Amino acid sequence: MTADSIPKTQKVVLIDGVGDYDVIKYQDSAVPSIGDNELLIKNKYAGINFIEAYFRKGIYPVQLPQILGREATGVVVAKGQSVKNFDIGDKVAYMSSSTFAQYTKYSSSGLISKLPSETTDDQLKVYAAALIQGLTALTFLDEAYKVKEGDYILLYAAAGGVGLLMDQLLKERGAHAIAVVSTEEKEELAKKFGAEYVINSSKEDILKRALEITNDKGVDAVFDSVGKDTFDISLNALKLKGSFVSFGNASGPVPPFALSRLSSKNIRLMRPTLFGYLAEPEDWDHYSKKLFELIDSGKLKIAITKTYPLSEYKIATQELESRKTTGKLVLEIPQ
Repeated sequence: MTADSIPKTQKVVLIDGVGDYDVIKYQDSAVPSIGDNELLIKNKYAGINFIEAYFRKGIYPVQLPQILGREATGVVVAKGQSVKNFDIGDKVAYMSSSTFAQYTKYSSSGLISKLPSETTDDQLKVYAAALIQGLTALTFLDEAYKVKEGDYILLYAAAGGVGLLMDQLLKERGAHAIAVVSTEEKEELAKKFGAEYVINSSKEDILKRALEITNDKGVDAVFDSVGKDTFDISLNALKLKGSFVSFGNASGPVPPFALSRLSSKNIRLMRPTLFGYLAEPEDWDHYSKKLFELIDSGKLKIAITKTYPLSEYKIATQELESRKTTGKLVLEIPQ
């Protein structure tokens, strides 16, 4: 593709307000112009994440209108005159805002990796599906709470995108994963991906079962992506000096609470974000290489359950938010 062949307009998915699904729009938008140190990437696949719903609902405020998307794979089609580390035609995987679009501009020194020239379309799809959730799983299990062999770990949404990756990594590290799911189908999936114990929240008491499994000692750590509805359960399931990693709002944000509630068991409470663990270039290099190696070696399976055309993002997020899906959902960008 030459500069002359890059179109002036493109198809994007954006939100133009805060609210329900009606603020999601699939429409034309200008192709962005790039600066001296930027790349223009023609996207092939983009991963879908819960954070897009948080933007739409106003949980995380953003400037409107906002093109959605946080991760993608594609090909460099233009570069600024100062860019030395990428060439036109390079295949890339990267994390950025505004990836639910045919074209995204991005810094050549950002969270971006050059992929081998022989990378296939199937691999591009897998990498697009794996970036945010795979790096979340790796960094949180290394840094938010460094999981040790023999640890008992309570994990919510264990059949979701991050959950299925954590199931595998916890097993690899010799920890006991206690996976919380909501259906029998998800029970089987969590077990298939390595969970040692499974709690079906639709018919079992999460706290009671977690304490039974740990002989009333409680778990070493909780990874809670649900938020408001599970906060008290998670707190009560922890052992003395346990670690509470809260990283999602699927049921809504955790309401304010008295810090003194952490004192009785010396609980360590964290609210990490992935980007805090990727702040330095060496962090991105370390974890992205580790993720790609795990995927390419077959040690980490990426469960892509459905691929939607970009125009059907609204349908995709309705299915995701209604908890009808497992694994990862991906958008295919029109070429």
